[in-house]
Amino acid sequence: METGTLALAPEIDFSMLALFARATLTVKIVMLMLMVMSFWSWAIIIQKHLMFRTARQDAAIFDRAFWSGEPLDELYEKIGPEPQGASEKVFAAGMLEWRRSHKQDGALIAGAQARIDRAMDVAIARESEQLNKGLSFLATTGSTAPFIGLFGTVWGIKHSFEQIAISQNTNLAVVAPGIAEALLATGVGLIAAIPAVVFYNKLNSDSEHIQGNYESFADEFATILSRQLDA
Repeated sequence: METGTLALAPEIDFSMLALFARATLTVKIVMLMLMVMSFWSWAIIIQKHLMFRTARQDAAIFDRAFWSGEPLDELYEKIGPEPQGASEKVFAAGMLEWRRSHKQDGALIAGAQARIDRAMDVAIARESEQLNKGLSFLATTGSTAPFIGLFGTVWGIKHSFEQIAISQNTNLAVVAPGIAEALLATGVGLIAAIPAVVFYNKLNSDSEHIQGNYESFADEFATILSRQLDA
């Protein structure tokens, strides 16, 4: 009997598709869940990469315009009521509050500097929320996917041992397919988790750097307005 079983072993298909097809329903659900998590993670990674590249380009263009020596009022009028880039939105928030802080006779309302700072902080917070949106999913995938895959593996091995007990055959050629199917779940979990962890760290660092640039610009702009207030 063992000789016949060994003879059939080479005929068993160990491709990933075949292993998935032979897996139990629970293991299939686990692997499908991990595939969806992996697909969604890559969608976030690509979307954030494009967003951050656009944010850097918009910031560079605006910085050149801001430091070109053009009057701030003219630059604000050129940007218009609906600024596009994040740096433009921070600048527009500060300029809008600056204009609102003037009375009809041209005098400034008390506390203008604090209100301008808060207006720009709110604009920065909104842009930071957009930059960080989706990164928590990458962190969740990176931390949970290996354990979800491990659950599928444990469940698959449990099922394999049950089949061994039913068939009363412990031959390796009989045991190996079930174990291979179970281990595939852990492999899929690692495939989902590793890119999510790597790119989460990279994108989170890029996001913090971009936010730092916004805050630096807000501080510089606030300093310029402060000089005009003192004057």
